[in-house]
Amino acid sequence: MLNVFTLASGRLIQHEIGSGEALQDLQPVWVDLEAPSPQEKTWVNARFGLAIPDDAVDEDLEESARFYEEDNGELHIRSDFLIDSDDGPDGKPSRNVRVAFILKNGVLFSIHAEDLPVFRLLRLRARRIPALIEDAKDVLLKLYDADAEYSADALEGIYDHLERVSARVLKEDVNDATAGEALSAIAREEDLNGRIRRNVMDTRRALSFMMRSRMLNAEQFEEARQILRDIDSLDSHTAFLFDKINFLMDATVGFININQNKIIKIFSVASVALLPPTLIASIYGMNFRHMPELDQSWGYPFALLLMAASVVAPFVYFRRKGWLR
Repeated sequence: MLNVFTLASGRLIQHEIGSGEALQDLQPVWVDLEAPSPQEKTWVNARFGLAIPDDAVDEDLEESARFYEEDNGELHIRSDFLIDSDDGPDGKPSRNVRVAFILKNGVLFSIHAEDLPVFRLLRLRARRIPALIEDAKDVLLKLYDADAEYSADALEGIYDHLERVSARVLKEDVNDATAGEALSAIAREEDLNGRIRRNVMDTRRALSFMMRSRMLNAEQFEEARQILRDIDSLDSHTAFLFDKINFLMDATVGFININQNKIIKIFSVASVALLPPTLIASIYGMNFRHMPELDQSWGYPFALLLMAASVVAPFVYFRRKGWLR
């Protein structure tokens, strides 16, 4: 999909392009390519003289290939943007999507494999708020600003989900089924928290590169510094969430161990209680010649009573010690 954005009265105007001729009369500030087809790449190349590389959004990139400037003035930036997990049983999990930015002749080109919430948020804001964007570099800065806000919203969602997990784990009787559900929820939140941390780290690196490259004016430079301060404030939240996740994980595993110990205790008590009658039965089962009580009428009832008493006595002792609770 090829979308072109032009500026009109300080607002972004979106144009969906269905042919190469539709590009000729437009003076865009932002060209967005979502999973572009070879034909759409040809249209962009014919109109703007930009050859989009096939590996623009590859995940396996070296450090030197993420931020660089070509000899012809093209500025290339590779950044990861967060997509939170979709609600519902068939929803996709949280993930980071690679986006390739190319800044050439005052036009920002963005290439990505799927639509991103951050991009939708910027399009909505730019249509409603006048004078929000003045040039292509403003588009890039506003995308990173929206990405920081999106990451903050995702962190708030993690807080809410972990509070519900805490209520289930710390305020209710935790059985194995509840513990399993809690562990699954904690694992999902830990994965999302890690992706947020990676996302804000990547955004910080991209902003630092833009500030070092001297491509920003004074106002844009100050805006980039403000975004960096917002990102720094997220680091403490991600660190706290990692600690909270580890605590809930340890607590849940502890409850699982307690439940397992209860089961093992039942077998331990039963095995200890059955040892004395087993010993008595084995002695009388040897049929020694000199067992005068067996010649009496009360001999076998006495042996059975002794075996029953040997079972009851350990349970009475265990109960007094509180080991059966």
